[in-house]
Amino acid sequence: MAVENINELPESILLELFTHVPARQLLLRCRLVCSLWRDLIDLVTLWKRKCLREGFITEDWDQPVADWKIFYFLRSLHRNLLHNPCAEEGFEFWSLDVNGGDEWKVEALSRDQRKEFPNDQVKKYFVTSYYTCLKSQVVDLKAEGYWEELMDTTRPDIKVKDWFAARPDCGSKYQLSVQLLSSAHAPLGTFQPDPATIQQKSDAKWREVSHTFSNYPPGVRYIWFQHGGVDTHYWAGWYGPRVTNSSITIGPPRCPDAPEAPSAEP
Repeated sequence: MAVENINELPESILLELFTHVPARQLLLRCRLVCSLWRDLIDLVTLWKRKCLREGFITEDWDQPVADWKIFYFLRSLHRNLLHNPCAEEGFEFWSLDVNGGDEWKVEALSRDQRKEFPNDQVKKYFVTSYYTCLKSQVVDLKAEGYWEELMDTTRPDIKVKDWFAARPDCGSKYQLSVQLLSSAHAPLGTFQPDPATIQQKSDAKWREVSHTFSNYPPGVRYIWFQHGGVDTHYWAGWYGPRVTNSSITIGPPRCPDAPEAPSAEP
């Protein structure tokens, strides 16, 4: 017998159909069609199925999730919000706030350095000079898909990472500052560790610095990231700290094999 109205289909089939509909369309359009669709779209089962279908969880997932709908969106949006973190595009997307000495420069990791660096996808780094060099980037959360209600109600963890290294033949000082900003660019949270001073003839190993912002006030709309440093011997050239592979991520991490998903704002 032919079905004259889609709502005559069993709810299990409707749920399966909804798992194939983009999340934004579910919330903006489908949920408004009727009370049946609204109730089905609000079911935990639907959002858990969508997470499973898109590879955000595995069949044997056993970790507690407070809100599967929010979990889905955070998974789908999860990526590095800093653009050009590894100098592949020169200084594109970066503001050169302080450009002292012989100024910022981009260099390629040598073959030996690439063996030592924990991420084999990183090929280049930014390097500082004999007077202070600082560069920054501002992340616009709404432009990246994180709408205001999501940030204010859920306040997902914001994780910041950076990698730096000195040269073995010259001492240097590295610094990092990260701020959570309101719509008026007022600071709502700050991470600014003491500058790291590395002595001459150090091991020159790459070091990671990281911080997680949790339980911050509502109203975060931007994230300001600034790093850099200076060599402590004031040698002409580029003997200051090297930086690369910087990242800002929000919420739970994606599964390694999960596909990239477009931003979605209900």
